[in-house]
Formats: sequence, structure tokens, C-alpha cells
Amino acid sequence: MENKTITIKIGGEAGFGIKVAGASLGKVFLRMGYEMFDYTEYPSLIRGGHNTFEITIGQKVYHHIRPVNLLIALNQQSIDDHMEELSADAGIIYDPDRIKVTSNNLTNKQGHKFFPVPLSQILKETGGSDLMKNTVALGATLAVLGANLEGFLDLLRQTFGKKSPKIVDDNIKAAQGGYDFVKNNFKEVFAYQVEHQTEKDQIYISGNEAVALGAIACGVKAYFGYPMTPSSSLLVYMAKNGPKYGILVRQPEDEISVLNGALGASFTGARAMVGTSGGGFSLMTEALGLSGITETPITIFMGQRPGPATGLPTWSGQADLRFLMHAAQDEFPRMIIAPGDHEECFYLTAQALNFAEIYQMPVFVLSDKNLAEGGKTVAPFDQSIIKIERGEWATAEQIKKAGKYLRYKVTESGISPRALPGVEGGMHAANSDEHDEYGYNNETSTNRNAQHEKRMRKLETALKVIPDPILYGPKDADLTIVSWGSTKGAILQAMEDLRDKSVNFLHFTYLWPFPTEGAVRMLKSAKKLMVIESNITGQFEGMIRQYVGRAPELNFRKYDGRPFWPHEIGERIVGSL
Repeated sequence: MENKTITIKIGGEAGFGIKVAGASLGKVFLRMGYEMFDYTEYPSLIRGGHNTFEITIGQKVYHHIRPVNLLIALNQQSIDDHMEELSADAGIIYDPDRIKVTSNNLTNKQGHKFFPVPLSQILKETGGSDLMKNTVALGATLAVLGANLEGFLDLLRQTFGKKSPKIVDDNIKAAQGGYDFVKNNFKEVFAYQVEHQTEKDQIYISGNEAVALGAIACGVKAYFGYPMTPSSSLLVYMAKNGPKYGILVRQPEDEISVLNGALGASFTGARAMVGTSGGGFSLMTEALGLSGITETPITIFMGQRPGPATGLPTWSGQADLRFLMHAAQDEFPRMIIAPGDHEECFYLTAQALNFAEIYQMPVFVLSDKNLAEGGKTVAPFDQSIIKIERGEWATAEQIKKAGKYLRYKVTESGISPRALPGVEGGMHAANSDEHDEYGYNNETSTNRNAQHEKRMRKLETALKVIPDPILYGPKDADLTIVSWGSTKGAILQAMEDLRDKSVNFLHFTYLWPFPTEGAVRMLKSAKKLMVIESNITGQFEGMIRQYVGRAPELNFRKYDGRPFWPHEIGERIVGSL
């Protein structure tokens, strides 16, 4: 491939399989040995609206990249809205019978290459339905890119093989028709061409799918969720696959019942997990406090999207960090883990489930729409390194030997052994009021201090095993970027494109309790700091100021619901050096 990366964008009306078409294209490139990252945009409508799917392919891809090199326009809005995103030598595939190209919405002055392909006419000739328009377009796309069509045809046979032979045949004819039309009518070689790479052992997966697989691998036995973008696909995946692994998957009547139900499952000894987003989690905050004071383990997947209120429900952001740190009244221990990529979604979800039970507290897996719904190629996950750790349990023998059972025994670590309901001698009150070691109400100041301090000591205990943030790039650099969560891919992609610049990147995945010792050690000697995050107030930058004691010289904040693009970060890097 002459160009290092290629970004392809498909735009069209909702209901015409835009995401399915894009994912199919991704599977073709997967089989050709490419790495990929995809990105979808869609409005917060029940039906209709304009949808887009972008995919970046290359030998090394950390993130989706702008500008767009090939636009597949399946409706007029794709032409009208996305021209400014195109590279100077980009190609545009469109149906001239349905899409009007005028000097107002399209110009050839930049060197754009036009591929008017009569999608509707080809469908008439091949006997396919209008729903197969994207199949024709994908066939044309592979011809424009110089790819072989056979891989796509094999995929169509596999995808529709369980349906009628006519559907398979019609789709194959549609793809072949689009492919042949380009080959027969456009002789000039497009600037961006693909060819088979050395095949890699990799899978193509979304962030939420990786979270689900991490939870399954680490023994989750109860999953509760209520549909809310961008956590909905996690619920769908678990509902489809969870029962195969003996997992109870429930969608209760509302988000309040989601967390309360999951806490009930956890109390009985089931490893439990919840999936939600901002508005749904807002309804869970009282139950979160119940988890804190009863010390009932729970893992909560939180897919961020911009607010307040409904806000931008199908877009992305990182503005819920402080919300999770302080949700529910008063103070109690919790942990916040923010995966930065799909591998971390898998492995850190597993770790979150372990930590929730080891420390008997709520643990958040903090993601966002960009990571949750974005698809990426990754090496197959290594399940052999996943160890299920369930923490301290009080057995009947231990209770009998002690002569009594103190569910909330004051310990140096802050952790008290749990007894499953039904364990002989382990009866206790799981009390939402302040309680003594047995679980009975006790409002004395002495008891309050003892229990409150015991619970909070869990954070000190957890800090002993929480890993330091990870440094990418040279140890000594003129600029150190600091960030967390899904900004990781865009930053690494920008650094990949600017290898000649003196820059490194410190990425935090464990956000709370804040790994102060490691952060101070790794940041005290940095020459210049730039904090990158997707919120308007610099929530994580404030934590750097508070716990590291250093004011970063620079920041880059984005809060329009769109992800960071590597070229934007690259421009900031160049401008700061």
C-alpha cells in the first residue's frame, strides 16, 4: 500500500445498513492482514436521520484518522455535509441518478476523484432490492481500491448462508455489478490502493464486546442493565451470549432496579456487574451508597456520553470522572478504572471484577462512546492469564473457631471476611444505617469513627497493588502528554506520525484512588506537561494539580461530543515544541 493509512467513510440514511456495511468492509480488510479502527456517528433518533461509518486501515493503526480518503455517499447529505473532511486527493463514490453534484457542494479544484456509480441501475439489472445498495457500493469500493473481490464474496456467502439461496445470489450479483462497473469505466488508478499484507493473528472487536469477554472470562455470574447508549450493546451482547456460560442476564424495569438487583445477586455470592451511562447512573446513586456502607461488591460499567440531562446521547465525552468520584452522599471507598483501548477493556474489566470482591466495594469500568462502540483489530486475548480472585470469605469452620461472626470487623486492611447467606454461624445484618461490627445500628461517635475509618482504609490497602501509569516513548522528552481513557489511541497515533519530535505520553488507567506516589515520581522531572481530556473544566488536570502538586503548562480539551483526531493532537505537539 503506497499510503501508510487509508480512511474510508460511508454515509447514508439510517435503515440502509450503514454500520453493517462498514463492518463487512472491515472484515474484508481483516482478512487482508490490515489493522483497523472504526468510528460511527448517528443522531439520537428512534428512526431515521443521517448515519456515517468511518474506518481507518493500515499496517499500524491505533485510532481512526482524518482526513477521509474515500467517501462512499449513499445519499445527498453525505455529499453536502462531509466535503470538508476529505483529503485533497480523496475519491467520492456516489449514485449520479440520486445524488446531484454541483459547484455548490462539490468542486474538483482540490483534485478530488469522482466515481459516479449508478447503484440503483445496477440493482435493477442484477435483480436485487434497494436494501442491497450498500452491497453494490462496497463492490465498487474494492474495485476503486484495487482489491480482489473474492474475499467480499466469501463474506457474503457466510453472512447470508443461513438465509435463502436467492438472497446470497442477489448480494453476490450486486457486489459483482458494482465491482465490474468501476473496472470497466474508470481506468485511472486511484491514489489509494490496497494489497494483501502479511496475515496477522488478530480479531476485529468493539470495546463493549471486549468488556463483555473480560467479564465472562473472569467469572461474572449476574449481569444487570437497562438500554442506554453507549452501554446498550454490552447488554445485547451479554443477553445473547451470557446464558451459554451460566450467566444470569436481566433487564429490570428501570435503572434503580438495575443496581439494587445486582447488589442482591452480589450479596448472595454471585459475581455481579452492571452496565449504564450518565442518566441511568444518576438514578443509581442511592444504591451506590448502599454498596458502600454494606460493603457489598459490585462492578459498574459506565459508558460516558455528554450531558447534562439527556445531552448528546449518541456522542462521546469524558466529563463524568468527578461524578463517579463523589456520587452518593458522604464518603466511602470506590475504585475507578478507565481502559484506554480494546485490550485494556478486556483485561481491566477482569481486574475490576476481582478488585470489587477483594476490597468489597464498588469498582467502575469507565469508558465512553468512542471506545465502547468503536471497532478495532487486536491480538486474541490471553484468557490463561485471567485469574479469578474472590477475596476473603468466612467459612463455617472459621466462624465456629472464632466463636462469633463479625461481618464488619474492624481490621487494619479495612477488609472484613464475608459470609455467604446460609453459612452456619454467619447470620448478620446488612444494614444501610451506620452499624457496629455485627451490623446492628450504632450511632455513637466512637463506633462511627471506627467503621468510617475502617471502610476508608481499603483505599490505602488498594494503593499498595494498583499499578503506576504507563509511559510511552522516551523517558526524557521535551514534552510529556498526560491523559486517561480512550484518548490513548489518538495520542499514540499522533506520536507515531511525529517520531522525530521529543515527546512522550503518560497514560493513566487507575484513576481512583489516585496513584499519587507513582504519578509524582514519573512527573516531577518532566520538562513540560500537556493534559489532554474530553471535558471543559479539566477534571483530570485538576487531579494532577491536587495530588502531584504541579500545574501543567498546557492543556487540550475537547467537549463537542467528537473524539480527538490524531492530526489535532499532532498540531498541538508541534506548536508546543
